[in-house]
Amino acid sequence: MSVFSLFKKQVEAAKNKKRIVFPESDDLRILTAVSNLNKDGIIEPILIGNKENIAKTAEENNLDLAGVKIYDPNNYADLDEMVKVFIEARRKDTSEAEARAKLAKENYFGTMLVKMGLADGMVSGAAHSTANTVLPALQLIHAAEGMHRVSGAFVMEKGDERYIFADCAINIEPDKETLAEIGYQSALTAKMAEIDPKVAFLSFSTKGSAEGPMVDKVHDATAMFQKSHPEIPADGELQFDAAFVPAVGEKKAPGSKVAGHANVFVFPELQSGNIAYKMVQRLGGFTAVGPILQGLAAPVNDLSRGCSEQDIYDLAIVTAAQALAKDEK
Repeated sequence: MSVFSLFKKQVEAAKNKKRIVFPESDDLRILTAVSNLNKDGIIEPILIGNKENIAKTAEENNLDLAGVKIYDPNNYADLDEMVKVFIEARRKDTSEAEARAKLAKENYFGTMLVKMGLADGMVSGAAHSTANTVLPALQLIHAAEGMHRVSGAFVMEKGDERYIFADCAINIEPDKETLAEIGYQSALTAKMAEIDPKVAFLSFSTKGSAEGPMVDKVHDATAMFQKSHPEIPADGELQFDAAFVPAVGEKKAPGSKVAGHANVFVFPELQSGNIAYKMVQRLGGFTAVGPILQGLAAPVNDLSRGCSEQDIYDLAIVTAAQALAKDEK
């Protein structure tokens, strides 16, 4: 079963449909995906925008949006209450005029629906940059309880193989504390994807085979993770071959419970993580599911601006699965 099929099965089995908001209603790909999600009935999609414009586009393209809830930021009855919550959520001096200006933007308005419990998650990015999608979530939803940072993971899948790669999307130069937290967030994502996590903190060194600040950072992050989460197998610093190939792991890191058997890979910085997932995707023929944003108090996920209707559909299912995992936790 693919990871999308797994997540879809989880979402279908839920007693209550998860409400996923889509701010980019002027994008035909979004409306097509929402029409399909609405038809399949496994989540409750929500659109943001002008109702007449949405209805016109839907009619012109033979899309069924019957029953889909639509919020118009320019005609929202409870805007005063949303402004009040926005100002409180910002945790800094924000004027009412500034709040209203932000809430006129679809991504901020959609994020506030999640913040106020009117939606369970949000999918955006078809027409916005990653920054424009993620920044409102960081400013308003904030990190989950016990978390201090947000990171981006990919589920890498090919046949029966399934792995987690992180961080491949958010933190450019993570320090040791950030790396340790990325490891924990990625272990939670692994469990959501029915992977029993074995976390490898990757480096160009294995167990002191090389020296330097970059190696020390990974070594220290591993120690912090092991102290905070002794119930989750983790090891580092490990080169990828030592983390992945049993014979190499046994030779380079004898006695390790993770070396040669890792399935969650934490990269030392964004550059190597981003390069690695794209190489595995393009050269190895793996499907890359993500980026899945980790560590937020409620799920918000970012699309590529080159996404297809199916990509949007799939990420909505992932987002709903994250919302379910949050409820269970």
